[in-house]
Amino acid sequence: MQLDYWTLKFYLMMAERIKDSLAHDKPSANGEKMVIKQAADVLRTEAEGILGLVDSIDRGFVEMVEIICRCKGRVIVSGIGKSGLIGRKIVATLNSTGTRSLFLHPVEAMHGDLGMVSKDDVFIALSTSGETDELNMLLPTIRKMGCPVIAFTGKHNSTLAKGSDIVINVGVKREACPLGLAPTASSTAMLAMGDALAVVLINKKKFKSSDFKKFHPGGALGQRLASKVRDIMLTGEAIPWVAANTDVNTALREMDRHSLGVILVLTADKHLLGIITDGDIRRAVARRRPLLDRKVEQIMTPEPHFLKDDTPAYDALNLMEQHQITVLPIIDNSETVCGILHLHDILGKGEFKFNGS
Repeated sequence: MQLDYWTLKFYLMMAERIKDSLAHDKPSANGEKMVIKQAADVLRTEAEGILGLVDSIDRGFVEMVEIICRCKGRVIVSGIGKSGLIGRKIVATLNSTGTRSLFLHPVEAMHGDLGMVSKDDVFIALSTSGETDELNMLLPTIRKMGCPVIAFTGKHNSTLAKGSDIVINVGVKREACPLGLAPTASSTAMLAMGDALAVVLINKKKFKSSDFKKFHPGGALGQRLASKVRDIMLTGEAIPWVAANTDVNTALREMDRHSLGVILVLTADKHLLGIITDGDIRRAVARRRPLLDRKVEQIMTPEPHFLKDDTPAYDALNLMEQHQITVLPIIDNSETVCGILHLHDILGKGEFKFNGS
């Protein structure tokens, strides 16, 4: 079949367009492949850096674990820059798995924060180069306090390594950064070594999942804070209260019987008149005022803070924090007292121990 001039012209034009399109798409495809390859190379380099540490774990690591297990104080972790960020993460992991830890910034340490360190602590210094001036300046003082010093460093002949009792190797052959400048594989290796320490301590201390929950009350606490005050308040006979004409001596016995540190002053139909706290009694005694023969209405705090029973628990917690109080009377829609709420009822008695004990 013979093609006429215009048909041939059309095919040639379409061919040129297809050629241009392919030429345009080719760099895009190549660029995409290049990005994927570079990302994969970074991950491979960092993985190799971590795997390279496996053979370097020696008796020094075992000694570090034993020292920390014998430690009566805390594990103090210190570093600056990227190492400081890694140090904060290591501290967070140790704290959440039963090893009391604290991050100490080297610069802040030189301006007073060294007061947080005691001879019962263990000091872990983080520096890939081992030549971080701000960190090395601390070592003589730390050692003078009597703290064992452990170095996480990539240089065994560095100033940090020479000034430490134990040296943990976190060195890598190369950084993932193509310029070799930004800490990448080295910071990942340091982080992984910190995780290795935390996990070994979990096993060594026989730390259980039930222990882990004690250090992570957020889920249970979150559910409790989302509930209404009426769901967690004390009611009925558990409410400590007296009438306005009751003598203080009787009120104190009633206060002591309920062990909440307060007594409510109510009318006969349970409307709130006032409140007496342990603090009120203490202040009255300090002022040498006669108490036992007086009536509660003479020493009570009138118009105390209170909440409705349909108030969310988190609002109650905010009110307690704002006014530095631990107990709140709770009223219903008829404005009669229907309950009393203690801070422990919000946090959960015996469930949340923020000091880790």
